[in-house]
Amino acid sequence: MKAETTYIKDDRAVKLTYLIMGWGSFAYGQRAKGVLFFAAEAAYIIYMLTAGIPALKGFITLGTREQGWVYDPQLGINVQQSGDNSMLLLLYGVVAIIITVLTVLLYLSSLRSAREAQRMTAEGRRLPSFAEELRSMLDSRLHITLLILPVAGVLIFTVLPLIYMILIAFTNYDSNHQPPGKLFDWVGFQNFSAMLLQRSTLSRSFFPILLWTMIWAVLATASNYIVGIALAVLINRKGIRFKAFWRTILILTIAVPQFISLLIMRNMLSNYGAINELLLSLGWISKRIEFLSNPLLAKVSVLLVNMWIGIPYTMLISTGILMNIPEEQYEAARVDGASPLMIFRKITMPQILFVTTPYLITQFIGNINNFNVIYLLTDGGPQNSSYYFAGSTDLLVTWLYKLTANHRDYSIASTIGILVFLLSAVFSLLSYSRSKAFREEEGYQ
Repeated sequence: MKAETTYIKDDRAVKLTYLIMGWGSFAYGQRAKGVLFFAAEAAYIIYMLTAGIPALKGFITLGTREQGWVYDPQLGINVQQSGDNSMLLLLYGVVAIIITVLTVLLYLSSLRSAREAQRMTAEGRRLPSFAEELRSMLDSRLHITLLILPVAGVLIFTVLPLIYMILIAFTNYDSNHQPPGKLFDWVGFQNFSAMLLQRSTLSRSFFPILLWTMIWAVLATASNYIVGIALAVLINRKGIRFKAFWRTILILTIAVPQFISLLIMRNMLSNYGAINELLLSLGWISKRIEFLSNPLLAKVSVLLVNMWIGIPYTMLISTGILMNIPEEQYEAARVDGASPLMIFRKITMPQILFVTTPYLITQFIGNINNFNVIYLLTDGGPQNSSYYFAGSTDLLVTWLYKLTANHRDYSIASTIGILVFLLSAVFSLLSYSRSKAFREEEGYQ
């Protein structure tokens, strides 16, 4: 109803803008702007007639002709026939859709500009010239000008690949469907159904790996957080000598690149590594401990190694918070007869938790997607024959990588990627929106 009322109020020049972009601006004297709008519309029409419509058709079919040898009756021999490429057809289709959406936005901008010109003319106000509008882009609307390149970059390098990756999940793009020799096609929600609803190898792999991913994320986050805070409180206590020395020793883990630390630990924990050799030489064990080849011990090992490389971060953050808690609060609590445990519960921990809640959520999501620790330490192993190309310590993210890099099972990997994103996004939004740090954002002094 509102759009219909607006259309009735539009004069002839504005109504023609519904068909010819820029006509209203051109009619009211803003000729340069009108020509630019019209040029954009003409360019879009030419693009759609020459490439856009074929791209949308290819997006729907994902190709109809496969590359291969066919018999040529005129030559009497088999000749190689060039085929369609489903990957490119999908990409070109996404590009055509994005260009169409941008053109629609430009079309709405053209209508808005025409109506603004009509309103200003009716009020007897002078319309700004094209030169004045350009100058405003470097003055009052400078923020818009500065955002043009970043938005274009996000659109090209983030939005386009993201849409492409999501769409792959609705196809059968795998090692058996590699264009142009073998085209892939749309399969709808078949991949999601096979992974979540059907009793298949995928579902028998997905749910145990999902469970381990969540257990890993909870334990890895909680252990680093609790031990890091405990160390920070202990070192910060009065009477502890050489505080700088202890902090430096713990921070050395951060100074060494993480991948080097993990690879060193992988070698040390192997069946013939330094730890097994040392324990054997001391006579503490009679046979080698399978730190990385036993499923249970491998999970315990990655958790312990993750603590070693992760605790210093939490300790540093907590130390900074502890140094900024006023001493007067502790003195008042001691005067009132509060015990050290009560002081920690009522004063120290609430302030640490208030400040570190966003960090805690970030760490949890980071551990869900913690590729480095798992892949560099165990490579997801030991291999589990019950899983679909996955090992006992694989997280969803490392499983996704293996499916993509080693087995070219892109559609299943894309499906897992979408599920991981939904899991991370839902948890982040729910946990942070319900946290005290969000509800009392201005309350921390």
